[in-house]
Amino acid sequence: MIKFRVKSDRWRQIHRGVYTTFTGVPGRSAQLWAAVLSAGPGAVLSHETAAELHGLADKPSDRIHVTVPWERHIAAARGVRQHRSKRAREIAMVQSSPPRTFVEETVLDLAQTAASFDDVCGWVTRALSRDLTDEAMLFMAMRQRAKLRWRAGLHELITAAAGGDHSVLEYRYDRDVERAHGLPEPVRQAPFSQADGRRGRRDRLYREYAVVVELDGRLAHGIEDQWRDKARDNAAAVDGMQSLRYDWTQVRWHPCETALEVAKVLRGRGWTGWPKPCSPGCAVARQFIPGRAS
Repeated sequence: MIKFRVKSDRWRQIHRGVYTTFTGVPGRSAQLWAAVLSAGPGAVLSHETAAELHGLADKPSDRIHVTVPWERHIAAARGVRQHRSKRAREIAMVQSSPPRTFVEETVLDLAQTAASFDDVCGWVTRALSRDLTDEAMLFMAMRQRAKLRWRAGLHELITAAAGGDHSVLEYRYDRDVERAHGLPEPVRQAPFSQADGRRGRRDRLYREYAVVVELDGRLAHGIEDQWRDKARDNAAAVDGMQSLRYDWTQVRWHPCETALEVAKVLRGRGWTGWPKPCSPGCAVARQFIPGRAS
């Protein structure tokens, strides 16, 4: 019966033992179900594919990722990336359709396979800023894993993201610019009212010294984006604040020079503290010596 229906084009084989009972190109949902069924009992969608379904990723992954129980050894179907886990059944949202890993487990899976810690930062901050999970659930999931890459860094990152770091750039500013150089702690995501009555947020506000730091991770700036940036800076000026704006290059590749600049502005507005060098070659050590600021 199966051979007849396939031969007569009523059914189409997607993977071994998996067929569509309709004609035409299978949609995304059918492709995902076919990948799960081809992997057999206990299989769930995971990693980038689970991220897609949870709304953690903004576009479909090129390959479909499936996690199967550790004891099962089967060949992966074409276009499917297979992972094995001893906790495959524990981390699965079995009531979901198609079945997938929990959001927290998805984030940790992606951390395990990430090419860099910046990529890890992106997954964690996105999950928290989009309200897909929370700090407690992520920490609980971490405790269930005996082996976990970047455990200490993840703990620090999750705490920072839950406290208001909404992007990789903000996390890096907090770690590499602010804390590494002993700058005073600002208010994160400080709310403010725009001239037209709309509400907005300032990335970092050193309220006592009337200094605002805006962090811009965009690679390209359209006319509308440029207008918004100027409007925010102008609004800060109207409120009597000094506005500083930094992008990825300044925070990622020149954190010491950025810290030095922020420190000079803060001291010019009343901060009596001193920045500290993060290393012997730090720009702060070379140019900002207590008692003799240059």
